[in-house]
Amino acid sequence: MILKNVGIIGYGVTTKPLVQFLRDRDIFSYIYDDRVQESSNSHSTFLDSASFIDRLKQFDCVVTSPGIPPNHPVIMGVQASQVPLFSEYDFFEKISCGVFNNIECFSKPLEIWISGTNGKTTTTQMLEFLLAKYGGVCGGNIGTPLTLLYDQLEATTKEKIWILETSSFMLHYTHLALPNIYILLPVFEDHIIWHGSFDAYINDKLGILSRLDSTHTAIIPSDLSSHPLCLKTKAKIFYYEYAEDLNRIFDLKLEMSVFKEPFLLDAALALSVQKLLFKEDGVEDLNSFKIGSHRLEEFFDLKGRLWVDDSKGTNVDASIAAVLRYKDKSKIHLILGGDDKGANLYPLFEKIATLKNKIKIYGIGCNIKRLAILAQEFNLQFDECFELEVAVNKIKYILQDDEVALLSPAAASLDQFSSYKERGDRFRVLALL
Repeated sequence: MILKNVGIIGYGVTTKPLVQFLRDRDIFSYIYDDRVQESSNSHSTFLDSASFIDRLKQFDCVVTSPGIPPNHPVIMGVQASQVPLFSEYDFFEKISCGVFNNIECFSKPLEIWISGTNGKTTTTQMLEFLLAKYGGVCGGNIGTPLTLLYDQLEATTKEKIWILETSSFMLHYTHLALPNIYILLPVFEDHIIWHGSFDAYINDKLGILSRLDSTHTAIIPSDLSSHPLCLKTKAKIFYYEYAEDLNRIFDLKLEMSVFKEPFLLDAALALSVQKLLFKEDGVEDLNSFKIGSHRLEEFFDLKGRLWVDDSKGTNVDASIAAVLRYKDKSKIHLILGGDDKGANLYPLFEKIATLKNKIKIYGIGCNIKRLAILAQEFNLQFDECFELEVAVNKIKYILQDDEVALLSPAAASLDQFSSYKERGDRFRVLALL
């Protein structure tokens, strides 16, 4: 098949290099992104949604950014047209199989996909740290876009290992590509609006198991072991509930690790993969790894009081883990709120209620009314602040030395910020003023 025209849905971090990749091979891109409009050139043009759908019959295939929901009119239009719709993973799977005659095929490197609700980024970065000496590089949601990983693979003879942080969105659209090893961290309610239900979210996380065979390995939370997709898979599965389970299964010597929960589980998963692949025990090496920013990142203000930036705690389970980490403090000043993506917040408030004499909630963001209702229902201390700056200033006035100020919002940031990073950076700046 000669590839001539490709539709691109979403013009972001991963698809921009893909458009350049196609341009370098004289393949035309038709791009739809309702947030971006750039000038057309000899190899690409931007279209509105109606024009994109009208031209679908001209496309050989369409590649979508993973964040575009399945009920988006453009996605639905592509599916109705029967034009092949690929994730980025599947597009490069097609290339590796030599399907497109005008794109050079390649031998895929060993691939490790890492998914789950919380801890994907840390686990991916830890594994890259451990496997860098073997040519391990990370991509997917973080690190190098897949297109550039492919370019790097072409440019070197060194064996590569692709360690891909893989979202449920990417898994939803991926039906061809497979990893050699699939790592799934614990799964909790998240992205419910995008997926439609928690069951659909779980199915997207586990759907890949139906395509794995006995040559593939998966490490899966044990609470999913009775799921039909787990029961039917031909892959070799290792089940775990806690880091200690992995410690026992793979003989990891976690007692030597400097990491504490929730990062101990991330470390155990990364070490397990290293043990599976190379029979090596890298716990001492991993001890020098530094956790990334905005994930339970501690700092002290000018008065020596503890503040914690957990802006990446965008769902209920992440915030529960953050609260439990500081439950021995005399008081937790907890900043909650933002776009909660339709998640069930009850488990978080139930957990806070068990510590209610120790926790005061400062509500911010677009779901503040929902937070206020739940706080009243559970008889919790609650202050309607609406904005992060108001919450931080109120905490600064009363925070004591044996207390902690914790930003762990259990919600996405896009209602008030450009990203969780901007929210976390702003939190630090305000705290240190």
